[in-house]
Amino acid sequence: MAGNPDGKATPATQQQARGSEHVEVALRSFGVPNSVAHEFDFWDGSYEGRRLFSELLGTFLLVLVAVGGGMVNARFGGDAVPYGARVVSPALMVAAIILFMGAVSGAHLNPAVSVAFALRGDFPWKRVPAYIVAQFVGAALATLLLVALIGKQGSAGLTLPGQGISGTTAMLWEIVLTTGLVSVILGTASGAQQIGPFAALGVGSYIALAGLWGSPVSGASMNPGRSLGPALVLNDWTAWWAYLVGPVVGAVIAVGLAYVLRGRGGGQSGMSAAQGTLGVEWRTGTKPRA
Repeated sequence: MAGNPDGKATPATQQQARGSEHVEVALRSFGVPNSVAHEFDFWDGSYEGRRLFSELLGTFLLVLVAVGGGMVNARFGGDAVPYGARVVSPALMVAAIILFMGAVSGAHLNPAVSVAFALRGDFPWKRVPAYIVAQFVGAALATLLLVALIGKQGSAGLTLPGQGISGTTAMLWEIVLTTGLVSVILGTASGAQQIGPFAALGVGSYIALAGLWGSPVSGASMNPGRSLGPALVLNDWTAWWAYLVGPVVGAVIAVGLAYVLRGRGGGQSGMSAAQGTLGVEWRTGTKPRA
């Protein structure tokens, strides 16, 4: 090694090497979330209000459709909103929300998804509580609007165990369904699969398919916000714990499966999908590059 006849590095050489190492680390982190220059810092709270409003609005729209289908059908009787439409419409709404504002907040729309992204290392834990609050508020507001417009319709709009199904069975059912849903979400948020239209198609398709065969057993909620928000407004807490425990446990299992399939999370693609790209790849009020 240069700097000393006996091959040992001099203090000046060691300092130069350390300086080169620091430069290399800085260059490696440039353009990466939480970089030393905060160039693309996802922890920057300057856009958090927009992100939280996005989660509130997205969950509001999802619950408006998911709860509204059952309530409208109960209000007008018969088959005013066919069963297939009540199952598929939330899936179509989720796909639409992912496409039109997923880049703002990541379009979680579901406390179980927020927890899964955080466990995966794609989303900072410090932002999880506010996201969950926004999701519950959106769900409650949607239900309140429906009640104001067409009145309470018994238990219509709630996710409840099917006839003859125990709360424990409903919980286990929700675990299975949510494991699949969160696996699809984490998968479409990683690597080459992270392409907006494909993510929307994959997640929306899974919700529709899970609902078509799983809804008669547990209501196929897969979302504590979608279930507990209306339960709060309608004051019906039947088997509420099944729709809290089931989705959360399913999300944790899905994170474990993702680790087995793809290793650790925290990659650029997964973080962009989980946290949105507002203030990262695009900023409000900026002109497009020439």
